[in-house]
Amino acid sequence: MPWGLAFLPDGSALVTLRDEGTVLRVRDGGARPVPVGQVPGVRPVGEAGLLGIAVSPRFATDRSVFVYFTAADDNRVMRMTLDGDTLRPGPVIVDGIPKGDHHDGGRLEFGPDGFLYVSTGDAGNRPAAQDRSSLGGKILRVTTDGRPAPGNPFPGSRVWSLGHRNVQGLAWDSAGRLYASEFGQDTWDELNLITPGANYGWPTVEGRAGRAGFTDPLVQWATDDASPSGIAVGRDGDVYVAALQGRALWQVPVTGGRAGTPRKLLDGTYGRLRTVATGPDGRLWVITSNTFRGRPAADDDRVIILPPSVGSAG
Repeated sequence: MPWGLAFLPDGSALVTLRDEGTVLRVRDGGARPVPVGQVPGVRPVGEAGLLGIAVSPRFATDRSVFVYFTAADDNRVMRMTLDGDTLRPGPVIVDGIPKGDHHDGGRLEFGPDGFLYVSTGDAGNRPAAQDRSSLGGKILRVTTDGRPAPGNPFPGSRVWSLGHRNVQGLAWDSAGRLYASEFGQDTWDELNLITPGANYGWPTVEGRAGRAGFTDPLVQWATDDASPSGIAVGRDGDVYVAALQGRALWQVPVTGGRAGTPRKLLDGTYGRLRTVATGPDGRLWVITSNTFRGRPAADDDRVIILPPSVGSAG
């Protein structure tokens, strides 16, 4: 069950396999994926297991790769080292993230500021999302050693934003604005513009509420239309959202942090979509998720590189 994807400087990608705890190296052009390592301590159950992956912006010198996974007692982030095609275990830099068989968050991305952003879920404990002392239901911002990053909104805390149910997508636009996708409960899924210290309302509100103290989403979808997981900002500046239940790729035009009317792409073409990322040449890479709660075709699950025409006016 492929889940996370991150690009190396040579244009190849590292892909995580959730239930196997394995990382693959995938190259454009149809070559067979190469297993590069096993992440020790992964305990998959339900939606949990080996999830997000991020490559250090200083990879050329530090060779560091970061993974988010479910262990025996918690979710955690480990720093690993890629030596050629061998991924070697390293220290756990963040632990104590609440785990569950669902709502585990799991996306890792380096921001334009060079710090590591970590999305977490409420792990089924709704009040945790509003508890600043809990790492559940948050977006975290940390150094490569796992310490709270300088400039975080709450002194001594890794928390960047709170009040999240289950964030599985993080991406920045060219102006440095952070967007995040979030799974709703029964009514509204969300695309949010993230600002430091903001509270996105869960579990008090879901979707747009217009209530003081909470930040409303830029876009909301009925849960049958989305279940938004990974997101990417394309070369065109639009936000692309991989939809599981919606079985599509949503294209959201954004200008100055404001969203236009979403457009549904690939409607049912590849089934459930878990991850989308912008490749080195601007094409979108997509991971399907049909062998889990889907209707897998003979060649599922897959990593797909979409043609440049996807998302264009034509």
